[in-house]
Amino acid sequence: MGESGPAQPRPGRYRHYKGGEYWVYSCATHSETEQQLVVYRPLYGDRELWVRPVEMFMEDVEIEGKRRPRFAWVNDDPEGAPAL
Repeated sequence: MGESGPAQPRPGRYRHYKGGEYWVYSCATHSETEQQLVVYRPLYGDRELWVRPVEMFMEDVEIEGKRRPRFAWVNDDPEGAPAL
């Protein structure tokens, strides 16, 4: 490891550009590729655990000609945070 990769999201609540809210727990390393993955779950529906590459999680998307984060930081208030 030791390589400097993309910025990693801090644990807490995020809002997806489509409106859903998610809780980020941490980042994990893929056992074969060593790719960094964000471990998170939606705060709605079945609340299954998901992973997504850090690069994709942190990237900006273009919506109606404007750049915005795919996931925007909301807060790290543990109130209502689902258990891992």
